[in-house]
Amino acid sequence: MAKTHAHERIHEDVKKRLSRAEGHVRGVGRMWEEDASCPEILLQISAVQAALRQVSRVIVEEHLESCLAKAHNRADYDEVLAELKDALKRLL
Repeated sequence: MAKTHAHERIHEDVKKRLSRAEGHVRGVGRMWEEDASCPEILLQISAVQAALRQVSRVIVEEHLESCLAKAHNRADYDEVLAELKDALKRLL
């Protein structure tokens, strides 16, 4: 796929979001090792899950706006749509 300015911006946004989520996961591991309270750990896990849901949302939106929209009039549209549906089934 050709890189557009918008695509590069979204790519960087997702990269930053994933880095933050990775840091939060490491933080949860430290909390566990330091015997933090279970409710505190669960709250942080919830925050990680929310962050990953947001990453998923951004990626799905990008895919809909770029890949799926571009495939709309191509012969492989049904294949591209089926791939997205399969990915969404696994995600959800």
